Order: sequence, then C-alpha cells, then structure tokens
Amino acid sequence: MIQNLKVLCTDGTNPYENLAVEEVLLDTVEAETCILYLWQNENTVVIGQNQNAFLECRTGLMEEEGVFLARRKSGGGAVYHDLGNLNFTFLMPSEEYDLEKQLSVLLTACRALGLTAEQSGRNDVLIEGRKFSGNAFYRGKKNSYHHGTILVRADMEKLSRYLSPSKAKMEAKGVKSVKSRVVNLREFLPTLTIEQMKNAMVEAFGEVYGLPVSQLSVDDLDKTAVKTLKTRNEQWDYNYGSKPLCNVTLENRFPWGGMTFHLTVEEGRITNAKVYSDAMEHDLPQKVEACLISQRFSVGDLSQSLSSLPLPYGEDLAEFFRQQEL
Repeated sequence: MIQNLKVLCTDGTNPYENLAVEEVLLDTVEAETCILYLWQNENTVVIGQNQNAFLECRTGLMEEEGVFLARRKSGGGAVYHDLGNLNFTFLMPSEEYDLEKQLSVLLTACRALGLTAEQSGRNDVLIEGRKFSGNAFYRGKKNSYHHGTILVRADMEKLSRYLSPSKAKMEAKGVKSVKSRVVNLREFLPTLTIEQMKNAMVEAFGEVYGLPVSQLSVDDLDKTAVKTLKTRNEQWDYNYGSKPLCNVTLENRFPWGGMTFHLTVEEGRITNAKVYSDAMEHDLPQKVEACLISQRFSVGDLSQSLSSLPLPYGEDLAEFFRQQEL
C-alpha cells in the first residue's frame, strides 16, 4: 500500500534531460512510494518506444526549424510538447500501480479548477468530447510509470504541422499514432496558467491518496545516472535509428528527365537504393544510388551527399530532397 507521496517539479525544458530524470526516478522509486513528476519540454516531438520517426512526423521540417525529436520508454503515439503543455508522470513499485486512481488525480485537479473532465477508453481524458490529455504506460517487473500530457495553451498549429505525414510514400512496420481531436483547456478556462495546473495536480495528488506530499529535487538524484541517460537520449541513432525496416518511394520530373527512387531504410540509414530515370546520362542512376547508400535518412545528410554530383543534377536533386520534409 502507498504510504509516501513525493512530488518533483522541474524547471528545465530539455526533453533529453527530462526523460533521463523520469527514467532515474523509475529505477529508484522506493517501496510503498508514489512519485508525481511534473515537467515541460520545449518544442519537441516525443514518439513511443515502438514507433518509426519517419512515419510519425515531418522530420525534415523539424530539423530545419530546430524541433527536438525524443523517444520515450512507453508505448503509445507521437505527441508534440511545448511550454503550453504540462507533462505528468506517476511512478511507483509495479504492485502499487493503479491506473484509475492515478487518472482520478487529473480528474480531481480539473474539478478543482471548475473543469468537468472524463476518462475515455484506456488512455485519453476529454472535456466536452475533445481530448486534452493523452496517456502512455510503462510497466516493468519492479517499477512502473504512467505519464501523460495536459494541453493548457499548446501551439495547435505546430502540433498539426510537425505530426503530419511526410510527402514521401512510406511503408513500414511499427505502431502508428491514432489521430484525435484535441483541445487546449484555455478554451474552457481562458485564465488558466501552467502554474495553476501544477498546483491543482499537487493538491489533488494528496487528496486522492489521503496522504501528505513531500518535495523532491533533481539534486536528490544520481547526477551521473541522469547525465548518462541524457547522453543516450540525445543520440540520433537512438531516436531515429532504433526501429526497423522502412520502404520509401519518391519520384519527380526534372528539366533533364524523370527519376524514381525506391529506398530501404533500416535503423535510420539507407541500406538499399534503386533509382530509375529516363535522363540522357546513362549512368546517372548508379551515381545517385552511390550517393544515397549508407547515408542517414535525413534531409540534411541526403541533400549534402547528392549536391556532390555534377551540375545540374546535384543541385536539382539536393533541392528535391530538401523539399520532401521527410
């Protein structure tokens, strides 16, 4: 039975560090203890453990506009985080996991603010039929967590832009996000702030569990463990390349001829490329294939490699790939 409640509110907005803190909390939560972790990421798309980044979001546009991509341990779909969104995580020993009780903290916090929310299915929380909180779960043998978003004043235009599919035709294994109609809580309570939402969550945490809440600090955690996990979380291969096969088809007509690309992307890199063209230069497809093989499936990397081809091919192909918003 839960006997101790702890809350950790962080000021940092780096997704790689915040997810590292979450994992350290998961590894170290004590017996009979539940931790509520409240955190925010700046300008980030977070994908589930079993998702393919290239299928879920416009990675080229994100690269161009400096948007972070991060992979979490839990399942579920892709979400966009900015400073108008508050993230929460409940962490506890696996035998203490109680989804209904954990969700009731969010529902109680909303009621205290004058908002009537309801649970829908297993992982959504709605207000007037529209989703403002999506939830995901990680259940380990020893410890588990349940985390989710609370959309207070998130930038909906960015959310829809970055989570739109790319222009390329892609076929891949993995879990795809289920799109749903989302809403900010400010549509129902225009004066609501992130700080008010945080305070309401902490108050509801103590109320639902019927226990006093003590404060945790990031300084209480193993700094070396946090740093090690942050370094892993930052790696391109971890975020883009850790999921399997993706087949990509692209085609375009250039002033000098048409070209069709059939690419196999595995662990984030192009492992096979077959290019067809009616261009006059007979060996151009082979030269293009050589530029693509072994490259990271990234707009920047592919454009740079293709630009090494002679004019006008290199310039045209590099620009074409830049426009794909992969």
